[in-house]
Amino acid sequence: MAAVTGLVAEDGTVRPTIFAEMSALALAHEAVNLGQGFPDTDGPAWIRERAIEAINAGANQYPPGPGIPALRQAIARHQQRHYGITLDPDAEILVTTGATEAIAAAVVALASPGDEVLTLEPFYDSYAATIAMAGARHTTAALRPTPQGWRLDADALAAAITERTRVILLNSPHNPTGAVLTPEELAIVAEHARRSGAVVVTDEVYEHLTFDGARHVPLATLPGMRERTLTISSIGKSFSLTGWKIGWVSGPAELVTAVRTVKQFLTYVSGAPFQPAAAAALDDGDDDVAALADSLAARRDTLMAGLVEAGFEVARPDGTYFVCADASRLLAATGLPDGAALARALPELAGVACVPLSAFCTPGGPVQQALAPWLRFTFVKDSATIAEGVRRLHELATELGIAAPEGR
Repeated sequence: MAAVTGLVAEDGTVRPTIFAEMSALALAHEAVNLGQGFPDTDGPAWIRERAIEAINAGANQYPPGPGIPALRQAIARHQQRHYGITLDPDAEILVTTGATEAIAAAVVALASPGDEVLTLEPFYDSYAATIAMAGARHTTAALRPTPQGWRLDADALAAAITERTRVILLNSPHNPTGAVLTPEELAIVAEHARRSGAVVVTDEVYEHLTFDGARHVPLATLPGMRERTLTISSIGKSFSLTGWKIGWVSGPAELVTAVRTVKQFLTYVSGAPFQPAAAAALDDGDDDVAALADSLAARRDTLMAGLVEAGFEVARPDGTYFVCADASRLLAATGLPDGAALARALPELAGVACVPLSAFCTPGGPVQQALAPWLRFTFVKDSATIAEGVRRLHELATELGIAAPEGR
């Protein structure tokens, strides 16, 4: 129980996530919800039809523990086609209940009490919880906002690596900032992993949702990294099917086996009728993914422009679903102390919900303090929803006297 104390409220109830809290506030105030990052439209109809066909064909009982062969083979083809990575579908791929389970199983399998697990900071909230449940120590290296977007603090990474660093949990394209690590940044991570002997677990769920020529490079493709990297992804983000929870982990057979040893006592298996549909999506859905990325880039631009007009400063994301924005001018105008307070007030003040970036940081740590004025907004909503959210934010900024001219 001690390992998960921070996840439980003082009254013994489960502490709600920041996403649940902000979504509840959005509902209470009938606000435009630009907080939690899930699409408001379903993925391609032809992929959904494949799942229906699988149900009608009888794929309704437990699938094989590693995942159905057709899906594991499709994952292998995907990795070969996109990245030149050759995998044995029978020994080096494991299907999981989304990427979240793959990450949890990998951390629990590889890290023990006394070990350190290093992530970038800000970090996706489940990472801290998973590391705590493994009994390991969570260490971080900062991403910094720059005019060119979010960039890795190489000095912070070097300082965070110790002889106890067992796992580097690397997320790129990165939630919450939208950073896509450059080949140069990835080479720095790889150098430290090789030198320290750490295993790298990579969360690549936004791998195809990159913009403006930014290109995702799997760490496993770098020299000396294939044998020490577990690569995790899913179909949820690429195909707007987040509720299907079909993910996978791939890498060296001995590491995948370690993950499976834990995974089999978590969900055991899942998603029988979704697995053949996921296989079809990976084999034949490249055009759908490209269309989604183009659409997201346009919606990102709309949201970024609207945030600037409403008095925010934004760090341009190279991928994912999210824009992070410095709300210092709004804080000064409203008298609120920080981004967390502003995020909780915005559903009532402006009719817009978002998430404070501090929720993705170590409580009380230097990164949280530095990013205290920052908020995260999602653009994985339809254009009308984004336009309405932007309009409401601009209206508030006009009332506060800090709005830039519309269309600037």
